Amino acid sequence: MIDKTILEQHGLNEEEYRLIVELIGKEPNLTELGIFSVMWSEHCGYKSSRVHLKKLPTEGRRVVQGPGENAGILDIGDGQVVVFKIESHNHPSFIEPYQGAATGVGGILRDIFTMGARPIAVLDSLRFGPLSEPGNRTVMEGVVSGIAGYGNSIGVPTVGGEIYFNSCYDLNPLVNVFCLGLADKDKIFYAKAEGPGNPVLYVGAKTGRDGIHGATMASAEFGKETEHKRPNVQVGDPFKEKLLLEACLEVMDRGLIVGIQDMGAAGLTCSSTEMAAKGGLGIEIDLDLVPQREAGMTPYEIMLSESQERMLLVATADKVAEVQAVFSKWDLDAPVIGHVAEGGRIRAKFKGRVVVDVPVDAVVNLCPAYRRPSRPPSPLPGKAPLPALLLPNDYDRAFLDLLSSPTVADKEWVFRQYDHMVQVNTTLLPGADAAVQRIKGSRKALAMTVDGNPLYTQLDPRTGAKIAVAEACRNLACVGARPIGVTNCLNFGNPEKPEVMWQFEQVVDGMAEACRAFDIPVTGGNVSFYNDTEGLSIYPTPVLGVVGLIEDIRKAVSPGFKGPGDAVLLVGENKEGLGGTEFLRVAHGLETGAPPQIDLELEKRVQEYCLSAIEAGLVRSAHDLSEGGLAVGLAECAFHGRGRTGCSVSLEDAVRPDTLLFGEAQSRVLLTCRPKNLARLEEMAKEQGVPVKAIGRTGGALIAVDHRGRGLVRVKVEDAFHHWKNAVPDRFKVRTEEGP
Repeated sequence: MIDKTILEQHGLNEEEYRLIVELIGKEPNLTELGIFSVMWSEHCGYKSSRVHLKKLPTEGRRVVQGPGENAGILDIGDGQVVVFKIESHNHPSFIEPYQGAATGVGGILRDIFTMGARPIAVLDSLRFGPLSEPGNRTVMEGVVSGIAGYGNSIGVPTVGGEIYFNSCYDLNPLVNVFCLGLADKDKIFYAKAEGPGNPVLYVGAKTGRDGIHGATMASAEFGKETEHKRPNVQVGDPFKEKLLLEACLEVMDRGLIVGIQDMGAAGLTCSSTEMAAKGGLGIEIDLDLVPQREAGMTPYEIMLSESQERMLLVATADKVAEVQAVFSKWDLDAPVIGHVAEGGRIRAKFKGRVVVDVPVDAVVNLCPAYRRPSRPPSPLPGKAPLPALLLPNDYDRAFLDLLSSPTVADKEWVFRQYDHMVQVNTTLLPGADAAVQRIKGSRKALAMTVDGNPLYTQLDPRTGAKIAVAEACRNLACVGARPIGVTNCLNFGNPEKPEVMWQFEQVVDGMAEACRAFDIPVTGGNVSFYNDTEGLSIYPTPVLGVVGLIEDIRKAVSPGFKGPGDAVLLVGENKEGLGGTEFLRVAHGLETGAPPQIDLELEKRVQEYCLSAIEAGLVRSAHDLSEGGLAVGLAECAFHGRGRTGCSVSLEDAVRPDTLLFGEAQSRVLLTCRPKNLARLEEMAKEQGVPVKAIGRTGGALIAVDHRGRGLVRVKVEDAFHHWKNAVPDRFKVRTEEGP
């Protein structure tokens, strides 16, 4: 039996080791053990999540490729497909924020262009600890700089995203990156090795020692020491990736290759074994032929390195010279390092000696799947009753304080560092409900958004997951897009803790229910477990990336008021309840109570109503209500509007004033229209069974809200804008005052 310490270093237990021996018919050598270590890690093998992910709907009329490939693919008509996915790079971004985030962008870009698609948009979903802590500011600065440095350099726009702040992310920031690309339907490529004897080419950057065991690191908790894990973090080169992108797209466009796979997590190991397994074949590699940038590298290091900007290609022998000529033109290496083989085994030679000889099926497909113990925490967080809450003495002050919360406040400090206009397809700037990218040569456009409120899922995982799906779809509806597919990034703590496993099960169940309700297939995604440091887990954080289609971009709408004199309509109903709201956290320091509940049937009617009203040309602006409720929604419409137009609103609901202003009841949207269209919109609402009421008019220099004849809020738009706009940058000015 192998030494237990070596097994622990490789993230394997004794039972798994015995299974490996049984599957390969021998004791593995150290390199073979390393291969199983990374491929059977939680990050690559999904051994704690596979049994639950099967519940998600993955089929639909537009689905060309569902889960199991580098990215999902949907047919959008006219011979085109959209290719998209979301991935996490959480652990590396805590250890080395800049490179962790940068290589997260690089990795997701490769997932897209590996399929034959040109990436056209990136969105990021980020989670950090409170900005009052210097360490959190340092991590956030590094992450944002890494995303900007990589995305801007390669020429793919970062067009939107979201950021939440909570102390549960102090030691576990989350960096989830979504990427979307376009391709011709008849030019899709897959990670599949075909044709025994076909040459296997290594293309891109040379192999170094960075990133070794990155996948294993992402499948374990952190302790107090993280510095020693820095070698597990890859180092990215966006300029090399740009060359790789163009070269790969050229050989694919010219039909010079038969298969391609990114060397992502687990590097050469994953690309070689996965391509072979998908083709039902084997692969033979000579490691001496692998380009190396460091002297004296061992077979273990070469196979497990996660150096960036590398791909593995399969071509027919007669096309090798042409492939190499293309890569040479782009100043990239493209040596033949092996060939596709019969027999279903991966064999690797080093200095003339066979150092790896194992079945690819065992490596790729026979990782054990666990149904881990689960139980709900006691007591359930969302069942805790709210204490008696005093009404605010000053609603204006409470409103401004909420606008100054970093989770609610403007994120321009972040997105101004990103190039969101490169490729000149961006039609709605960051800050809208969803990003919109036009499709050149067509009136169609693609809308996309990422969403997920972690406090909701902490208090009620199933409800929080349903809301994440619903709100993402609502964001799309508010720009005039119909959702067509979803990818997910599921960020959780240690799955070996029964309470964490229960959270995961509940979230998957909620997602499945909501995706079926909206008839949107899940085309893939990522599970990130072990987001624990020193025994503390993050809140369960499912992030949903949803893609929508706009048939006529001329009908797309934005959230800002378009000028004075328009009618303001509230779609949906105001309801009692402050549980899980940002107001409760900011004003009372509480994260408790039941989060807002959601009626998926009502939500569908609300979204369909908004879409039909937009398609009829009756809507001037649309904006969904989420964190901060009605008051924040009105303010955001004023801030995004022309000339920062104010509004005057009057409400009659039998609801507490603080809940009316700041509650986060679901299925609500603010619309504006010209007064002449108000009657038609009200008539459509009755026809579709949707609650809609006119609540005010746009205009003036104030955000004014009355409740049953009593003035609740009277705030100048400019004052509110100042609090909202400066909240995040002001927290970074603290560093200058504190000194380095």
